[in-house]
Amino acid sequence: MPVSGRPPAPRSRPRAALTLPLALLLTLLCLPGRAAAADATVSGGRLDWGIKASFLTYVTGPVANGKWALTGGASTVGGSAFRFHSATGSYDPGTGRLAAAFQGGVRFTGHQENGGNALDLSISRLTVRSAEDGSAALYADVSSKSRQTGRTSSTEQARLADLSLSGVPLKGASGTVTLSQVPATLTSAGANAFGGFYPAGTALDPLTFSVTLKSAAPSTPPAAPSSSAPSGSAPPAATSFSNGALDWGVRRTFRDYVTGSIAQGSWQLTDGAADGGAFFRWTPGHGTWDAATNTLDASFTGAVHFTGLRQGDTLGLDLTFANPRLTVTDGQGRLLADVNGRTPDGSTRTSPATELATFPAAELKAENGLLTATDLPLTLTTPGAQAFGSLYPAGTELDPLTFAVALDPAAALPPLPDLGSPAPSSSAGPNLVAAHTDNGLSTSTLALLGALLAAAAATALVVRRRRP
Repeated sequence: MPVSGRPPAPRSRPRAALTLPLALLLTLLCLPGRAAAADATVSGGRLDWGIKASFLTYVTGPVANGKWALTGGASTVGGSAFRFHSATGSYDPGTGRLAAAFQGGVRFTGHQENGGNALDLSISRLTVRSAEDGSAALYADVSSKSRQTGRTSSTEQARLADLSLSGVPLKGASGTVTLSQVPATLTSAGANAFGGFYPAGTALDPLTFSVTLKSAAPSTPPAAPSSSAPSGSAPPAATSFSNGALDWGVRRTFRDYVTGSIAQGSWQLTDGAADGGAFFRWTPGHGTWDAATNTLDASFTGAVHFTGLRQGDTLGLDLTFANPRLTVTDGQGRLLADVNGRTPDGSTRTSPATELATFPAAELKAENGLLTATDLPLTLTTPGAQAFGSLYPAGTELDPLTFAVALDPAAALPPLPDLGSPAPSSSAGPNLVAAHTDNGLSTSTLALLGALLAAAAATALVVRRRRP
């Protein structure tokens, strides 16, 4: 059965060029105040990309009646873009060649027919590659179903889009490099990945990425972990621990609501909480675990403060979740947290140790010195619904919860995704390309920079006036 409907026809976008002062600014910022290592590597970073706004609208609209799902720790940001994390790769400061691969993916499905989806597209492991001549492209692992044959094909590192980095020197950079609002144009391989919805040459959403460049260090063999108990011995029936981490994204749609066009807000992390991209991490943790009775009492440290819905000096949303606690008794798990602040319904609350959600405790595992549980499903309770200001009814599914506590003090907790340094926000338009490098520019260099920028601007003005 043919798939009906097509996404909106793409609107042409002007392809603007970078101005001379901006290119000059970027060149000077990339001048190495400290010698850049020849073997610098990519270690950490993030890539934010909305893919194509009209495609997302089409997938979730009444024609395709579909949805999208995140994989591999990808998250959403700003309500309209996906964030891919933990960049790895290589960089040559002598030539400017860059290869940065980001973790995470997104899958689009829609047009349900005969128990399947006529639209089924997955994009993951996005990789930015730039060549010595300044050309650049975005590659990705792609799995897509053909509308004509219904067959699914998979391609590793397909050239999805060409990136416009004309006039942007990437040589000699170090520290953190950020490129913002980079124009992206669909390639023929990308057109095939989209099942022919868009022709090659279509303008995609611009992307922003940030990578951290580090010099490769000689590897040293890890020290053998010390242990106070013989290898393979079981932990005692009741174990106290003082190290742990809880990973939880609260609820993705709530995060999108906070940072989206309605609340126009943000969140701040305090008291040791950290950003994991698709979730927040509360750490350290402490408590007790009784293996004989399958009983857990674990408390974690940190707070996430959500704000938004500003009217003048008043915030309609000013809500903090702090110091979460997990308890497990009789096979039933509970998530509690301190809840403080104002919710969108206008109510204000101060509720310590509020029961936010419940979860089944059957998936707890004790091995390798750790007690862990991954992606525990959370169900919102009635007190939890009140904590959200009745945005969601009791019984709503929240983001799943993952945690680990060290029953053996020598056991290492799972690491956070490496997001690198945050990319700066800008309203300068889709052609802004900025780089930040850790090169230690001196005051005299900055003074020279200002003088050269002024001269460049004056020269550009004279050239324009003389041009017929």
